[in-house]
Amino acid sequence: MNTVKLKLTIAYDGTAYQGWQAQKIGVGVQQKIEEALSRLFPSVPRVRGASRTDTGVHALGLVADVDVPRTELRMPLRKLPLALNAWLPEDIRIVSARRVPAGFHARFLATGKQYRYFVWNHATMNPLLRQRAWHAPVPLDVAAMRSAARLLLGRHDFRSFAAAHSYAVADTVRTLTRCDLRRQGPLLTFLIEGDGFLYKMCRGIAGTLVQVGRGQFTAADLKRMLAAKDRRVAGMTAPAHGLVLWKVFYRKSGGRSPKSKKSRRRPDV
Repeated sequence: MNTVKLKLTIAYDGTAYQGWQAQKIGVGVQQKIEEALSRLFPSVPRVRGASRTDTGVHALGLVADVDVPRTELRMPLRKLPLALNAWLPEDIRIVSARRVPAGFHARFLATGKQYRYFVWNHATMNPLLRQRAWHAPVPLDVAAMRSAARLLLGRHDFRSFAAAHSYAVADTVRTLTRCDLRRQGPLLTFLIEGDGFLYKMCRGIAGTLVQVGRGQFTAADLKRMLAAKDRRVAGMTAPAHGLVLWKVFYRKSGGRSPKSKKSRRRPDV
């Protein structure tokens, strides 16, 4: 083959960007990655990301793939992150780069993702976390939040927790394999893991669970929300700056191409 398929793991602070995807108005992280790649590989086409994170959302382990012409790949892969990072702004970093089979696709072969949402639950906001966590100044009932979070595990229609988008989504059923809440002093961390996510679904879940902690909803209300399949009955959408795409999961034999287009859902944010 004339190209080498590379898998890039990318971390970024999303504060200054209009999400991952290259934008007609504003700047996306994808654009910055492609500009850096073009400095080293002039003929490299668009990078494909595993997820379209929304404006202001961060990432620690977003995965992307790119085909690089063999004739242009003149350095060891261990040096590629350093070379790319030299052309990237400080709020975007290539964490790793490795060769993968030609059939690898960062988006379509992802089997799941883990998001983390951070809440600072103290009367006074920690100024060091003002761009990394949502400030909840009133005491929260963490036990009630954990009980409610467990009701979201499994396969459900999560339409009530997702925001409307510019395109129609035919399938709003997703499977959550993890929905935990950790507390370390004032810092609350929601760990939300599943096979896929709808637009602003994680933020809808985090916002609703915080409202459970405030006593505005009960665990029984979450059952009603799921059954209603209506965004108007669920809780608020938490702010973008508390959300981090933590990790993308793949099978070990992830080099095979997708069998059909039926499973190609729109990526989450």
